[in-house]
Amino acid sequence: MSQSAFIKLVQGSAVSELPLEELKEKLIHYREQTALTGTQLDWDYAKAAFPYTFESKQDDRWFYLQGTNPGYKYIVFGNGDEGPSTIQVVLPDGSTHGDKAKANELCKYLAKQLLAELTMFNGRTIYYNPRK
Repeated sequence: MSQSAFIKLVQGSAVSELPLEELKEKLIHYREQTALTGTQLDWDYAKAAFPYTFESKQDDRWFYLQGTNPGYKYIVFGNGDEGPSTIQVVLPDGSTHGDKAKANELCKYLAKQLLAELTMFNGRTIYYNPRK
């Protein structure tokens, strides 16, 4: 059975909406940052930190990350039912434990960058947005 996590852009978030192209750019930035870390360590850390390629079908409502080694299969990113103010991250049937761990890491990274509210795969919520 597939599992979903949600990143909600709420009042106080860095942006009010995040189209999928901008989401892709944030993930590319993450990949570039891990590559720079690898350069400092003199190790190809980018392949270990982001073992995926970007793939999409002819549908502009979602895209997925395709694993590049046997420990990773795929993670799907799309806008939730509320539109571009919610990002839904889905682990489809057949996803590995590595996919879930990497999806958790990417969700936390994105939510922290966006100052958003993150509902994890286990149903727990992490608030990165300033609340009063």
